[in-house]
Amino acid sequence: MNIDPAAREPDELPPSLPPAEPDPAPNPSRGPLDGIRVLDISTVYAAPIAAMLLGDYGAEVIKIEHPTGDPARTHGAQKNGHGLWWKVISRNKTCLTLNLGTSEGQEIFRDLVVDADVLVENFRPGVLEKWGLGPERLHTINPSLIMLRVTGFGQCGPYSERRAFGTLAEAMSGFAHQTGPEDGPPTLPPFGLADGVAGLSGAFGVVTALWHRRAQGAEGKGQVIDLSLLEPLLGILGPGPTAYDQLGTIAGRNGNRSPNNAPRNTYLTLDNRWVAISASATSVAERVMRLVGRADIVEEAWFTSAGERSRHGDLLDDAVAKWIAARPFEEVVAEFERVGAAIAPIYDVAQLMNDPHVITRESITTVEDEDLGPIKMQNLMLRMLGTPGRIRFTGRRLGQDNEQFYRAALGLTPDRLAALTEKGVI
Repeated sequence: MNIDPAAREPDELPPSLPPAEPDPAPNPSRGPLDGIRVLDISTVYAAPIAAMLLGDYGAEVIKIEHPTGDPARTHGAQKNGHGLWWKVISRNKTCLTLNLGTSEGQEIFRDLVVDADVLVENFRPGVLEKWGLGPERLHTINPSLIMLRVTGFGQCGPYSERRAFGTLAEAMSGFAHQTGPEDGPPTLPPFGLADGVAGLSGAFGVVTALWHRRAQGAEGKGQVIDLSLLEPLLGILGPGPTAYDQLGTIAGRNGNRSPNNAPRNTYLTLDNRWVAISASATSVAERVMRLVGRADIVEEAWFTSAGERSRHGDLLDDAVAKWIAARPFEEVVAEFERVGAAIAPIYDVAQLMNDPHVITRESITTVEDEDLGPIKMQNLMLRMLGTPGRIRFTGRRLGQDNEQFYRAALGLTPDRLAALTEKGVI
């Protein structure tokens, strides 16, 4: 289904330039970041996710790709030649092409930086500097510019110039070492975990820097955010470094169990449905054990300690697994809910999308796409009741907004645009 852009509501169109002065009382329907302009020159995947999140909450995100296209356009599942992951991570982004490796492209980009609030990039350290687009140069053009620089290992350090993807961060951070069966190999996630965590961290960094700039008032200056893929993932993996420093312990693999509490595992029901339970709180663990007919275990002196319960994990798991295995899924879930214990089904994506809670909350939403018609994707991660964001449009075609944007922003004539396109600059 092709959508005529002229038929859309005005606030459904990609943002156009130049922008109006920020409204002192922004329209809540446009999101809390309305009035913030972001230049996204990044590629797969952490930095584009950060830019996507900013766009979800109202920022005007201008996606700038090489004229040959971002590699993310061809990553993953495709339909009718359109990348489905692209439709998600490039939602709410105006799509331009510009060859930053050319002198004319660099000049055009510097012109765009003048009115930008944020730049998101993930080139290897030194590349932008070589092109005359590093922080020192750009901050002379726009002192208030906030630069989010995403790399595998950061802007400094002996590994800073190494090529890296999220997989390497998942390996080095300790995540893979702690994931998988106890007697099995280290296990990597089947999706971009490190990229996603870094994307969230990057968006947080940008918003923090924007707040700091605003707090400085008229003297507000921009800054550089040095974000690696390694450090955000390392930051959420618990107290491993502290435990090693203080106790000399190194966490290993525990399968689906937890070294900190029990019972906690995955269990198979009588009708071959998998469920997961967690009993981090002693009160919940007690409810589980009484439910499965092992009130005697609750009376043990060690039961009130989560750590001790973990050390008796075999005993607790055996009792829970036998009880669940003797009952169908619906009965298991109903009984756990009746006694106030925590349980959830282990879903595949089809089951997830048909769950009544997910449907009611619109955790998966439907967005109209110019190429594919209505498509489903993950909704916004945060629900802000006062200033909600929204998905205004999906990832757009390569260079789709070139003419409208460049003419409005920089006053480039059709002849000039044609000449730049012919030379491979746009």
